[in-house]
Amino acid sequence: MKVSKDAASAARRIYRLCAPEGRLDEDKIRKAFKKIAETKPRDYRAIMHSLLNLVRLDDKSRQALIESATELDTASRSRIEKNLNEQYGGGLSFTYNINAELLGGVKIRVGNDVWDGSVQSRLDRLANAF
Repeated sequence: MKVSKDAASAARRIYRLCAPEGRLDEDKIRKAFKKIAETKPRDYRAIMHSLLNLVRLDDKSRQALIESATELDTASRSRIEKNLNEQYGGGLSFTYNINAELLGGVKIRVGNDVWDGSVQSRLDRLANAF
């Protein structure tokens, strides 16, 4: 859907109002969607579309995916969770996956940020160097 600059700007303003301290308030965003649907301002579909995209991005930025070659022990998990919560301000949801292709190490993805400390990535970088 093509979204006009005015609709995108309105969606960003509404989003900022629903996330006063950088944390999205789900109740406020529900009320905002309801109010937009009831009043139907000009280009309201584009506003709702842009606002929904912003909410999705916020949701993805609060999910942490941790991949490792083997099962992580509880001490490693708690250390990773503590460090990520300090860096991102808490409120993260953690998902742990086992990926044997990594060969060793850990790969962490939070939103668009990726930290790849896996053996496989190091071998790939070494292979590309030659």
